[in-house]
Amino acid sequence: MEVSLIGIFATVAFAHFLALISPGPDFVILVKSAVKNESKKAIGVALGISIANALYIALCLIGVGSLLASSVYMMIGLKVAGGLFLIYLAVQALRAKKSDYASLSAQVNVKEKQETTFFKEFVVGFMSGILNPKNILFYLSLFTVVLTKDVSLTFKIILGVWMTSLVFIWDAAIVFILSGENVRRKFAKLSYYIDKVTGAILGLVGFTIVKTALVKSSV
Repeated sequence: MEVSLIGIFATVAFAHFLALISPGPDFVILVKSAVKNESKKAIGVALGISIANALYIALCLIGVGSLLASSVYMMIGLKVAGGLFLIYLAVQALRAKKSDYASLSAQVNVKEKQETTFFKEFVVGFMSGILNPKNILFYLSLFTVVLTKDVSLTFKIILGVWMTSLVFIWDAAIVFILSGENVRRKFAKLSYYIDKVTGAILGLVGFTIVKTALVKSSV
C-alpha cells in the first residue's frame, strides 16, 4: 500500500472511530436493547446498525451518495423519515409501564415480557441506522474530502470492510458488556427511568430533525 493510501486509510479510520464513540440515536437504541434483552437477541441491533452503515458506506464509496446529496428533496425526505422513526421509538418508550420492567429486576425470562426476537431487534437496529441522517452525512462528507478518482476499487473495498467490521465489533462489545449479570443487575433497577430519559432524548432529537428539514424545505 502506497504512503498516500496509508495516510487516507489512517485519516478515515481515525475520524470514523471518533464518530463511532460519540453517543447518538444508534447508541441509545443499542444500550436500551442490551439492558432489556438477552445478549443473543440484543446482538441483532448491533448487526442491524452495522448492515445499515455498510449500505451507506458502499453507496458513498461508489458515488451514489453524491447523487443523493445533490437532491435536496431526497435529503429532506430522508431526514423527515429518520426524525419520525425516532419519535415513534420515543413514544413507545414513554408509554411503557413500570411493571413492564419487573422481569429485569427478577432476572426471569425477558422473552415473555418483551416478546422480542433476534430478527425484531435486527430490524430496529437496521431502521435506526438507515434512517439516521448523521450516518449518510458523515460518510458522504468524509469520503468526499479524502477519496479521489485515483483511488482503486480494491482500496475502497478494504476501507468499507474495515469500517463496517469496526461498527459491528464496537456495538457488539457494548451489548456484551451491558449484558453481563452484574452490570445488568445494576441497570435493571434503573431501566424504567433510563428508558424514559432516552425516550425523551430520542423524541427531542427526532422532533429537531423533522423541524429543521421542514424549515429548510420552505426556504
